[in-house]
Amino acid sequence: MGHTSTEASALRRTPRRARAPIAALAAVLVLAACGGDSDDASVAAAEGSATPAYGLVTPAQAAALAADPDITVIDVRTPEEFGEGHVEGATMIDFYTDTFADEIAALDRDGEYLLYCRSGNRSGQTAALMEQLGFEQVYDLDGGVRAWAADGRTLTP
Repeated sequence: MGHTSTEASALRRTPRRARAPIAALAAVLVLAACGGDSDDASVAAAEGSATPAYGLVTPAQAAALAADPDITVIDVRTPEEFGEGHVEGATMIDFYTDTFADEIAALDRDGEYLLYCRSGNRSGQTAALMEQLGFEQVYDLDGGVRAWAADGRTLTP
């Protein structure tokens, strides 16, 4: 397949080391455009209800994760906040205690975790800490319990 003079000129101006990522991106875009009929999983992913690999999750995704007995749900709010209501089955590890980092470090690095706090700030910092410690399977409720409640979900007293 030949190149037009404009395409060839653009390729010559592109440094060699940059061509491979550009080519890879182009291949992915072409393959994505050639996809056939979508299945239920694709539709669910597009609607935001499918669970991502790891990282930020919506309240709907978090609710599904919290219902999974293999996932440890961790509330990083204070005891007072936890007492006002928490996700059912959650374990509290107070972000503000002197032992917080040690408690997180003592968790099984092969475990799968769902983190949340009030707004997503403390849980986001906790997710970053866990990543630094070698945890790979960490979900973080985007927007915390504020987003959870705004989505019409209840907390356990």
